[in-house]
Amino acid sequence: MARTPSTMLELGTDAPDFTLLEPASGNLIAKQDFSGKPLLVAFICNHCPYVILIRDVFAQLAKDYQERGVAVVAINANDVANYPDDSPEKMIEAVHAHGYTFPYLYDDTQEVAKAYKAACTPDIFLFDAHHQLFYRGQFDDARPQGDVPVTGNDLRHALDRLLDNMYPPDEQKPSLGCNIKWKAGNEPNY
Repeated sequence: MARTPSTMLELGTDAPDFTLLEPASGNLIAKQDFSGKPLLVAFICNHCPYVILIRDVFAQLAKDYQERGVAVVAINANDVANYPDDSPEKMIEAVHAHGYTFPYLYDDTQEVAKAYKAACTPDIFLFDAHHQLFYRGQFDDARPQGDVPVTGNDLRHALDRLLDNMYPPDEQKPSLGCNIKWKAGNEPNY
């Protein structure tokens, strides 16, 4: 596990397009399915200790804000040949085990992760209703083997500001997690 920070994509960036498989339903889910809604995109996986630490609180936060009109998707871009715990079959298990109410999508080519300049799991991107980047960074200050409780406060603060038509938070700390497990030869140059 390489401890990797997020790249901190420039605020105002348009959300890159995606059309990805949702293994749990067998459906293709596209960014345009969420037109006109704020969109939270989180790059996660099943095996990363950073994701394992936050996943249940993240699932509840996602549900809370879906009820307030925010679209939420999670994307797994890891190399499943070398990390079989992140396979589509294991993704389906995670959806049921952790009560994910959002699509958990599989980025087999890793091209969507590259388009977002995703670097770690979790890597979180919040876009406004026009799908322009409003927040990117950490879920909160909790880390594996740390004593800070998991709250989702950083992301919750950004979501509340977005829904209250305020400016993005001034302080946006990079997310920190395991590096995305790139397929050999597919590593990005960022």
